[in-house]
Amino acid sequence: MTSDPKLVGLNALHERLHRVLPNVKLTCQPLPKTPQLKLWLLDELFPEQALEPGIVNAIMEEPPYWSFCWASGQVLAEFLIRNPEWVAGRCVVDVGPGSGVVAIAAALAGARKVIACDLDDDALTATRVNAEENGVQVVLSQDLDSALQEADLVTAADILYDRENLGLLARFQAAERVLLADSRVPDLNPPGYRLLGEWQSCTWPDLGESSEYNGVRLFAAQA
Repeated sequence: MTSDPKLVGLNALHERLHRVLPNVKLTCQPLPKTPQLKLWLLDELFPEQALEPGIVNAIMEEPPYWSFCWASGQVLAEFLIRNPEWVAGRCVVDVGPGSGVVAIAAALAGARKVIACDLDDDALTATRVNAEENGVQVVLSQDLDSALQEADLVTAADILYDRENLGLLARFQAAERVLLADSRVPDLNPPGYRLLGEWQSCTWPDLGESSEYNGVRLFAAQA
Protein backbone atom coordinates (compact mmCIF):
# COMPACT_ATOMS: atom_id res chain seq x y z
CA MET A 1 0.00 0.00 0.00
CA THR A 2 1.21 3.50 -0.83
CA SER A 3 1.68 6.19 1.79
CA ASP A 4 1.79 9.03 -0.74
CA PRO A 5 -1.14 11.32 0.27
CA LYS A 6 -1.81 12.32 -3.34
CA LEU A 7 -2.00 8.71 -4.52
CA VAL A 8 -4.18 7.79 -1.56
CA GLY A 9 -6.52 10.65 -2.49
CA LEU A 10 -6.58 9.67 -6.17
CA ASN A 11 -7.36 6.08 -5.27
CA ALA A 12 -10.26 7.25 -3.11
CA LEU A 13 -11.61 9.44 -5.92
CA HIS A 14 -11.34 6.62 -8.46
CA GLU A 15 -13.16 4.31 -6.07
CA ARG A 16 -15.93 6.90 -5.77
CA LEU A 17 -16.16 7.27 -9.56
CA HIS A 18 -16.18 3.56 -10.22
CA ARG A 19 -19.27 3.05 -8.11
CA VAL A 20 -21.27 4.59 -10.94
CA LEU A 21 -18.87 4.76 -13.92
CA PRO A 22 -16.63 1.69 -13.79
CA ASN A 23 -14.87 2.39 -17.10
CA VAL A 24 -13.73 5.99 -16.60
CA LYS A 25 -10.60 7.40 -15.01
CA LEU A 26 -9.06 10.69 -13.95
CA THR A 27 -6.05 12.14 -15.75
CA CYS A 28 -3.95 15.19 -14.97
CA GLN A 29 -4.81 17.86 -17.54
CA PRO A 30 -3.80 21.50 -18.16
CA LEU A 31 -6.74 23.87 -18.42
CA PRO A 32 -7.41 25.64 -21.73
CA LYS A 33 -7.44 29.18 -20.27
CA THR A 34 -4.77 28.67 -17.60
CA PRO A 35 -2.42 25.95 -18.87
CA GLN A 36 -0.04 26.57 -15.97
CA LEU A 37 -2.73 25.06 -13.74
CA LYS A 38 -3.30 21.30 -13.95
CA LEU A 39 -6.18 19.30 -12.51
CA TRP A 40 -7.12 15.65 -12.19
CA LEU A 41 -10.31 15.47 -14.25
CA LEU A 42 -12.30 12.89 -16.19
CA ASP A 43 -10.27 11.50 -19.06
CA GLU A 44 -13.41 10.98 -21.10
CA LEU A 45 -17.00 11.69 -20.26
CA PHE A 46 -18.63 8.34 -20.80
CA PRO A 47 -17.87 5.03 -22.50
CA GLU A 48 -19.13 4.68 -26.04
CA GLN A 49 -21.85 2.21 -25.16
CA ALA A 50 -25.14 3.47 -23.78
CA LEU A 51 -25.30 3.69 -20.02
CA GLU A 52 -27.69 1.50 -18.11
CA PRO A 53 -30.64 3.36 -16.52
CA GLY A 54 -29.42 2.45 -13.03
CA ILE A 55 -26.05 4.07 -13.70
CA VAL A 56 -27.71 7.20 -15.09
CA ASN A 57 -29.86 7.46 -11.96
CA ALA A 58 -26.83 7.04 -9.71
CA ILE A 59 -24.99 9.82 -11.54
CA MET A 60 -27.96 12.14 -11.16
CA GLU A 61 -28.30 11.38 -7.46
CA GLU A 62 -24.61 11.83 -6.63
CA PRO A 63 -22.91 13.66 -9.50
CA PRO A 64 -19.09 13.66 -9.31
CA TYR A 65 -19.01 17.39 -10.02
CA TRP A 66 -15.46 17.62 -8.64
CA SER A 67 -14.25 15.60 -11.64
CA PHE A 68 -15.05 18.52 -13.98
CA CYS A 69 -13.75 22.07 -14.08
CA TRP A 70 -16.88 24.15 -14.57
CA ALA A 71 -17.04 27.24 -16.76
CA SER A 72 -17.29 29.76 -13.93
CA GLY A 73 -14.40 28.19 -12.06
CA GLN A 74 -12.17 28.54 -15.10
CA VAL A 75 -13.11 32.18 -15.59
CA LEU A 76 -12.62 33.11 -11.94
CA ALA A 77 -9.31 31.24 -11.75
CA GLU A 78 -8.02 33.07 -14.82
CA PHE A 79 -9.22 36.39 -13.38
CA LEU A 80 -7.27 35.85 -10.14
CA ILE A 81 -4.09 34.83 -11.96
CA ARG A 82 -4.33 37.90 -14.22
CA ASN A 83 -5.28 40.21 -11.33
CA PRO A 84 -3.22 39.03 -8.33
CA GLU A 85 -3.86 42.28 -6.45
CA TRP A 86 -7.25 40.85 -5.48
CA VAL A 87 -5.65 38.10 -3.41
CA ALA A 88 -2.04 39.06 -2.66
CA GLY A 89 -1.39 38.88 1.08
CA ARG A 90 -5.02 38.08 1.88
CA CYS A 91 -6.83 35.13 3.41
CA VAL A 92 -9.10 33.75 0.69
CA VAL A 93 -12.05 31.49 1.48
CA ASP A 94 -13.30 29.58 -1.56
CA VAL A 95 -16.81 28.23 -1.04
CA GLY A 96 -17.87 25.12 -2.96
CA PRO A 97 -14.44 24.47 -4.48
CA GLY A 98 -15.37 21.47 -6.65
CA SER A 99 -12.07 20.53 -8.28
CA GLY A 100 -10.30 23.25 -6.29
CA VAL A 101 -9.47 25.36 -9.34
CA VAL A 102 -10.26 28.77 -7.80
CA ALA A 103 -8.59 27.98 -4.47
CA ILE A 104 -5.45 26.83 -6.29
CA ALA A 105 -5.42 29.92 -8.52
CA ALA A 106 -5.69 32.14 -5.42
CA ALA A 107 -2.68 30.39 -3.89
CA LEU A 108 -0.70 30.70 -7.12
CA ALA A 109 -1.59 34.40 -7.28
CA GLY A 110 -0.05 35.07 -3.87
CA ALA A 111 -2.76 34.68 -1.24
CA ARG A 112 -1.45 34.57 2.31
CA LYS A 113 -3.79 31.69 3.15
CA VAL A 114 -6.44 29.81 1.20
CA ILE A 115 -9.32 27.92 2.81
CA ALA A 116 -11.49 25.66 0.65
CA CYS A 117 -14.85 25.13 2.31
CA ASP A 118 -17.30 22.39 1.34
CA LEU A 119 -19.52 19.82 3.04
CA ASP A 120 -18.63 17.18 0.43
CA ASP A 121 -15.69 14.97 1.44
CA ASP A 122 -14.93 14.03 -2.18
CA ALA A 123 -14.70 17.68 -3.25
CA LEU A 124 -12.25 18.37 -0.43
CA THR A 125 -10.20 15.31 -1.39
CA ALA A 126 -10.12 16.47 -5.03
CA THR A 127 -9.07 19.95 -3.92
CA ARG A 128 -6.26 18.53 -1.78
CA VAL A 129 -5.00 16.26 -4.57
CA ASN A 130 -5.07 19.07 -7.13
CA ALA A 131 -3.42 21.53 -4.76
CA GLU A 132 -0.57 19.06 -4.23
CA GLU A 133 -0.29 18.58 -7.99
CA ASN A 134 0.19 22.34 -8.40
CA GLY A 135 2.60 22.70 -5.48
CA VAL A 136 0.42 24.93 -3.31
CA GLN A 137 -1.14 24.63 0.14
CA VAL A 138 -4.89 24.85 0.66
CA VAL A 139 -6.57 24.43 4.05
CA LEU A 140 -9.68 22.24 3.94
CA SER A 141 -12.75 23.05 6.01
CA GLN A 142 -16.36 21.96 6.46
CA ASP A 143 -17.12 24.84 8.85
CA LEU A 144 -18.24 27.83 6.79
CA ASP A 145 -18.89 30.10 9.78
CA SER A 146 -15.36 29.66 11.13
CA ALA A 147 -13.83 30.08 7.69
CA LEU A 148 -15.72 33.31 7.03
CA GLN A 149 -14.38 34.75 10.28
CA GLU A 150 -10.89 34.59 8.75
CA ALA A 151 -11.81 35.73 5.25
CA ASP A 152 -10.43 38.88 3.65
CA LEU A 153 -11.83 37.70 0.31
CA VAL A 154 -14.58 35.17 -0.37
CA THR A 155 -14.69 33.47 -3.78
CA ALA A 156 -17.45 31.26 -5.17
CA ALA A 157 -18.02 29.86 -8.66
CA ASP A 158 -21.19 28.20 -9.96
CA ILE A 159 -22.70 27.49 -6.56
CA LEU A 160 -26.13 28.81 -7.54
CA TYR A 161 -27.21 25.69 -9.46
CA ASP A 162 -28.86 25.09 -6.08
CA ARG A 163 -31.09 28.13 -5.53
CA GLU A 164 -31.01 27.46 -1.78
CA ASN A 165 -27.46 28.82 -1.88
CA LEU A 166 -28.69 32.30 -2.82
CA GLY A 167 -28.92 33.04 0.89
CA LEU A 168 -25.15 32.65 1.16
CA LEU A 169 -24.51 35.77 -0.92
CA ALA A 170 -25.49 38.09 1.93
CA ARG A 171 -23.37 36.10 4.40
CA PHE A 172 -20.32 36.42 2.16
CA GLN A 173 -20.45 40.20 2.46
CA ALA A 174 -19.18 39.99 6.03
CA ALA A 175 -15.76 39.72 4.34
CA GLU A 176 -13.90 42.74 3.02
CA ARG A 177 -14.34 41.56 -0.56
CA VAL A 178 -16.33 38.94 -2.49
CA LEU A 179 -15.90 37.60 -6.02
CA LEU A 180 -18.83 35.58 -7.37
CA ALA A 181 -18.84 33.86 -10.78
CA ASP A 182 -22.02 32.37 -12.19
CA SER A 183 -23.26 30.83 -15.44
CA ARG A 184 -26.51 29.32 -14.18
CA VAL A 185 -28.78 32.24 -13.22
CA PRO A 186 -29.26 34.54 -16.23
CA ASP A 187 -31.19 37.22 -14.32
CA LEU A 188 -28.84 37.27 -11.32
CA ASN A 189 -28.56 40.73 -9.77
CA PRO A 190 -27.64 40.19 -6.12
CA PRO A 191 -28.02 43.15 -3.73
CA GLY A 192 -24.71 44.73 -2.85
CA TYR A 193 -22.86 43.20 -5.80
CA ARG A 194 -21.69 44.92 -8.98
CA LEU A 195 -21.07 43.29 -12.34
CA LEU A 196 -17.40 43.27 -13.36
CA GLY A 197 -17.96 41.72 -16.77
CA GLU A 198 -18.94 38.66 -18.78
CA TRP A 199 -16.69 36.01 -20.30
CA GLN A 200 -17.19 32.95 -22.49
CA SER A 201 -16.04 29.55 -21.30
CA CYS A 202 -17.22 25.94 -21.05
CA THR A 203 -17.01 23.04 -18.69
CA TRP A 204 -13.84 20.97 -19.04
CA PRO A 205 -13.97 18.21 -20.17
CA ASP A 206 -16.61 19.73 -22.42
CA LEU A 207 -20.06 18.46 -21.48
CA GLY A 208 -21.60 19.86 -24.65
CA GLU A 209 -24.03 21.90 -22.58
CA SER A 210 -26.35 24.49 -24.04
CA SER A 211 -24.54 27.68 -25.05
CA GLU A 212 -26.55 29.57 -22.43
CA TYR A 213 -24.25 28.05 -19.80
CA ASN A 214 -21.09 29.27 -21.56
CA GLY A 215 -21.60 32.90 -20.57
CA VAL A 216 -19.98 33.54 -17.19
CA ARG A 217 -20.71 36.74 -15.29
CA LEU A 218 -18.38 37.92 -12.57
CA PHE A 219 -19.71 39.98 -9.66
CA ALA A 220 -17.86 41.77 -6.87
CA ALA A 221 -18.93 43.03 -3.47
CA GLN A 222 -16.80 45.23 -1.28
CA ALA A 223 -17.28 46.43 2.28
